[in-house]
Amino acid sequence: MKNDRNSVSNGTVVKSNSGMNGHHGYGHPMIQRQPSRQCSTEMYDLSCKVMLIGDSGVGKTCLLVRFKDGTFLSGSFISTVGIDFRNKVVEVDGAKVKLQIWDTAGQERFRSITRAYYRDANALLLLYDVTNKNSFDNIRAWLAEINEYAQEDVVIMLLGNKCDVAGERQLRREDGERLAKEYGVAFMETSAKTGMNVELAFMAVARDLKMKKTRKPNEPQFNVADYVDQEKSTSQCCSS
Repeated sequence: MKNDRNSVSNGTVVKSNSGMNGHHGYGHPMIQRQPSRQCSTEMYDLSCKVMLIGDSGVGKTCLLVRFKDGTFLSGSFISTVGIDFRNKVVEVDGAKVKLQIWDTAGQERFRSITRAYYRDANALLLLYDVTNKNSFDNIRAWLAEINEYAQEDVVIMLLGNKCDVAGERQLRREDGERLAKEYGVAFMETSAKTGMNVELAFMAVARDLKMKKTRKPNEPQFNVADYVDQEKSTSQCCSS
């Protein structure tokens, strides 16, 4: 198994010499099950790179930790420096899918680093904070970057995070729904604190990858937005 071109230590990008082609993107046949890099005993069939992007402070790291470890990072706010990542292997219809999840810094000074990773991403989870209108207003700029640097068939999902903080909400759920519809991307509100819709966001991406790898020509195409609309929770904490 090839090593990643970019290994990460303490959230900071560290360059090494191998190429990133060891990660299998769309269009390749089913690969032989092999050990995950973080856990030599855990095997997987497919590999997928997922990036978390959005302004600083919208909860990208908290979302990742909630999905990976099932916990919530409470306390003081700590910004990601450069790029960090974690692996998690999930099961979709009997297939083991390894999600390599890249947590990116939202500050402008790290933007050139983030852009360099777009082209290798299979899926992009774009976050804004429902209690911060400015983070929502910047979504169009993030989408413009995605359009310029990412793969043409990359899966994009818009997530309105921190929906549990109802008293400080500045944006309605309908605002996110309207923007997502305009750009033709999937949308849901999430809470890293309560875990609402967090697993669904990542599992939808894993299912999309698995379906693209195994779909026969006569089978219908998997639609992430339709799947999310069918499965997502709309409990009271995320009501407008």
